[in-house]
This record gives sequence, structure tokens and C-alpha cells, in this order.
Amino acid sequence: MAKKILIVDDESSIRDSLAGILADEGFAASGVGSAEQAFAVLEREVIDLVLLDIWMPGMDGMEALPRIKELYPHLPIIMISGHGNIETAVQATKMGAYDFIEKPPSYDKIILSITNAIHLSQLEKENLILREKETAKPRLTGTSPAITSLKEQIERVAPTDAWVLISGEHGTGKEVVAQTIHRLSPMADKPMIEVNCAAIPEELIESELFGHEKGSFTGANSSKRGKFDLANGGILFLDEIGDMSLKTQAKILRILQEQKFERVGGAKTIFVNVRVLAATNKDLEKEIADGNFRADLFWRLNVVPITVPPLRERIADLPLLVDDIMTSLARKGFDRKKFTSEALDLMAIHSWPGNVREVRNFLERLAIMVAETEITAENIKAFLSLSPGSDKADFAGRSDVSGRVDDAGAMTFKEAKKYFEREFIRSQLSENDGNVSRTAEKIGVERSHLHKKIKALGLEAG
Repeated sequence: MAKKILIVDDESSIRDSLAGILADEGFAASGVGSAEQAFAVLEREVIDLVLLDIWMPGMDGMEALPRIKELYPHLPIIMISGHGNIETAVQATKMGAYDFIEKPPSYDKIILSITNAIHLSQLEKENLILREKETAKPRLTGTSPAITSLKEQIERVAPTDAWVLISGEHGTGKEVVAQTIHRLSPMADKPMIEVNCAAIPEELIESELFGHEKGSFTGANSSKRGKFDLANGGILFLDEIGDMSLKTQAKILRILQEQKFERVGGAKTIFVNVRVLAATNKDLEKEIADGNFRADLFWRLNVVPITVPPLRERIADLPLLVDDIMTSLARKGFDRKKFTSEALDLMAIHSWPGNVREVRNFLERLAIMVAETEITAENIKAFLSLSPGSDKADFAGRSDVSGRVDDAGAMTFKEAKKYFEREFIRSQLSENDGNVSRTAEKIGVERSHLHKKIKALGLEAG
């Protein structure tokens, strides 16, 4: 698409001649006769560069320049003037102009200046995007004891070359843990090669992992490097490792032990040095007992085990998680929503079986479907299909809450919330033999805050 140039000059002859020259060079040029008209154009169109005359009736170019840069900081501006001097040129440059060209302009010079300015602007935009991506990298959000412990484990193992087995329920953030280990490891400057073991058909797993030679099977029109080869000197992330067949597990084990392999259809032995991170949502020890997973592969992978806690075990992190996800959605162009305290309280008593992934999907749904800027408890109930009664039923079915909730439908939301708090804290105190400090650590709240809650809810600690 042709770059759009806006020519701002009170002389129509200058505008017309510049527009003609720029059109011949492949630019889309338009002109206006005043700074005031320029602001109107900038407000309704995306402009790639402005040619701005200094001396104009009304607002002159030197007055318009800082205002344009304030509103559009990444828009390149080239000043043009028939009455310029070095002092004016220096001042304009300090105020943000890319270049200063005297009238009558040399067309070769102005085309070169425009081309360079647009190229530099494009580089600045790309750098900005890269910085935003760096800032927006997936991270572990929260300050609860459970997530703090997880972060400490990652910080200890990441700088080493130890293999790590990451376990946890669906949606807890196992991939984020692997990415964080990679980012903090000595191999951060090399790519982490990811393999979704559950998504590759068994008949193609060897080709994907080890690569193949041209003509080794039907459709192999060229040689291909496998994932192990691509990860040489870096990290290989085997996601959903528990979903591989026993046949594939045997082949993987041999490669992991020997760090060498042959491509499908090839005879040359390829040696690699790969650090392996693996992840699973399954209980691999149970899978071993059931005959579905090799014990020797488990012990090879399980050098440093890391378990990612489910959201229900760190529900105190929910407000921070909501803020983090909403910030991420705002970067994608969604409107930023605010949550009432009642809305967050209601979210905190949902079980979130899909964990962080479910929260992210739910918040994106709210960002799209709720027109208002504030998310209320009513929105949460509507989009989670909850009522006070169903909230209680959800909690009543969980192992960490005791008590009957047959009368739930007769309660208001505030009454239900108080009821759940009391039953939840009572059951946790009971499980921890009345020890307030241990209970506070387990449920992710400050000890002093738990004491206040116990007193306010009329409970007794042991």
C-alpha cells in the first residue's frame, strides 16, 4: 500500500508540484493550506509523513510542530521553508522534526529525506512492537504462598542444565513455567523447540522428532530436520508427554539416553546436546501402574519435578490475575473493564476447573459481550451461569468445604458469600488442627487477615 504524505503549505503551487513529484515516486500525496486543516486530516486519516511549511497564516509550522508530535509522537515531520536559517532548523530538529528543507526544494533531496524518514519510523514501530511483546511475555502472576514457592523453584532450576518434569491440571500454566525456565536459563538466546506430543499422529512422530531424508516415504519430497536436531544446544519442550504411545516412548527414551539418532530413511548418526523440559496433566506414576507409561522414561525425565498449583489452591491471586489478563487484552484492542469488589468476590467462589485458561477465556468473553466499562456481580452470574444457589452447590461439591446448602436459594448473594467464607475457613482450620498460621499459608492469605475473618465470622481457632 502506498505511503500517505500530507503536504501542509499555504501556497497551492507548492502543494501541487510536490504532490505530482511524490505521486511519480509511488506515494499517495494530498495537500491542505493551513495547520488547522492538517489537524482535521490527521484526526480522520492515517498519515505516514507530514511535509510542514513554517510560514503560514494563522498557526504557523513552528507552533503546529510540537502539537502534532504530542498527538502523534511516531509521525515523522519534515519542515520546509523559504525563509529558514540555521537557528530555525536547529530549533525545529530539537522540537522533533526529522529534517529541514529550504524552498525551492531539491526534489531529489526531498524524496531521499522522505524515504529515510519513513524507513526510520517503520523501524521505530517495529522496535516498539518488539518491546511490547517482551513486556507481554507470559508470566506467572500472583503473590500467594503457592505461586511464590513455584517461582522460587523455577529460579533455582532455570540456571542449571537439569531436566524438569512439569505437572499440573489443564490450564494451570505449565507452558508458561517452561517458557520462564527457558527465559532464565543460559540457553535464553536460543529458541525453545516445542513438541505437542498429543497432537502428532503416531505414524509421523518419528519424522517430526528425528527428521527424514528425501524419498524415505511417500510425500517426503525433501529432507527435513527433526525437533531434536533443531533443539541442539538448546531446550526441547515435550508437552503432554503422558499422551505418547508406548512405542514412541521407547524411541524417545533411547534418544534421551544416548543423545544421538538417525533420521528416517537415513544412515548417518546425528549427535545432539539437548536439555529437556516435559509437561503432563496426568499422574504418571498411576499411568505406570496401569501400564500406560514406561517407568524408565519417567525416571529419566523426572530429574527435578515441579507441580503447578491449580487456581483453587491460590485463589488469593485472582485479582492480580484478572488485572494482568485485562492488561493483556487491552494491548490487543479490547476496552479496559473495571471490576467491582462484589464481582471479584463472586469469581473467587467459582471452582475454575479450567484454571487460568478458563479465567482468560471468561475475561475475553466479558470484554467482548459487556458493553459497560464496569463488570458487576450480575455480569459474573450471567456469564458464569451462576446464581447464589448454584454458587453454593458448586462449593458444596468440593472436598475443601463442609456443610449442607439446601437452603441456598433463599439467601442473598452477601449472605451466601458469608456462608461460604465461614464453611471454607472452618473446614480448612479443621484440616490443619486449628493452626491459624498453617491455614493462612495454605489458603494464601495473611495470618492477621485470617484472624480478623475468624473473629468476624464467629469461628474458634484451636
